[in-house]
Amino acid sequence: MKAPHITLEQWRSLIVVVDAGGYAQAAEILNKSQSAVTYAVQKIESLLGVKAFEIQGRKATLTPTGQMLYRRALALVEEARDLEQAAHMLSAGWEAEIRIAAEILFPCRLLLDCLDRFGRESPRTRVELIESVLGGTADALFKGEADLVISPEQPPGFLGELLMRVRLIAVAQADHPLHRYGRALTRRDLRAYRHLVVRDSGSRRDRRAVSVEVDQRWTVSQIATSIQAVVMGFGFAWLPEAHIREELKAGLLKPLSLREGGTREVPLYLIFANPDFAGPGVKRLAEIVREAVERPAAGI
Repeated sequence: MKAPHITLEQWRSLIVVVDAGGYAQAAEILNKSQSAVTYAVQKIESLLGVKAFEIQGRKATLTPTGQMLYRRALALVEEARDLEQAAHMLSAGWEAEIRIAAEILFPCRLLLDCLDRFGRESPRTRVELIESVLGGTADALFKGEADLVISPEQPPGFLGELLMRVRLIAVAQADHPLHRYGRALTRRDLRAYRHLVVRDSGSRRDRRAVSVEVDQRWTVSQIATSIQAVVMGFGFAWLPEAHIREELKAGLLKPLSLREGGTREVPLYLIFANPDFAGPGVKRLAEIVREAVERPAAGI
């Protein structure tokens, strides 16, 4: 591959001349002599056989070719700056990519806030988010698909720390027949109505997760689908309080008056795939998640 004849420093000189409005101003910004800056721009012109500037009155302005060179030079210098920053981050031990598998019960907004904060601290690290249900989170660990997980269980061979407990509430649309009984509901009362559940995304689906025997059941893949179906009056479900706070506040959903089991708590654990070899980026992301959960404003 042929080496470029024009250096990044020469391209930078062209950019600063344009941005500063002249050679004298550019020389001051670059801390160089005016002749050195003029030579750098003339070198570009001579090597490429083009004119970047033309004199109009007493002012040098960009030619159409010069405008193209200026735009490309901006992109080139910025790309070089980004490359240096990425290389510096990697040399400091920051990972190029981090994969996190999170149980869908974990509050979505809270997780996105964590990823945003991490992104501002490490903008060159790519993040892959795997949204999982029950056994799907454990699968991500076993298959080596995640560096960090938020899981409702601690799979064999892995140790996690208790991150939080998620409160699930049995709910139905405000006008659903289950709200008209005028008494505490039993499990038998629920049998006549449709139960909405979210499918276990693991390779070995846990049938025990479905704890209510009913005649009708819809199994969906996303918690958002389950929430929407309940709001539309198609059935009842146990849904995480943090996910349906707005629907409860607006009166679209109402908690079911169950004699027992109207609320449940599910623990969520923060687990490193390999705690001994976790990189600084994975450790920092885990720290951000912990801090977010501990904040009183987290609203969980």
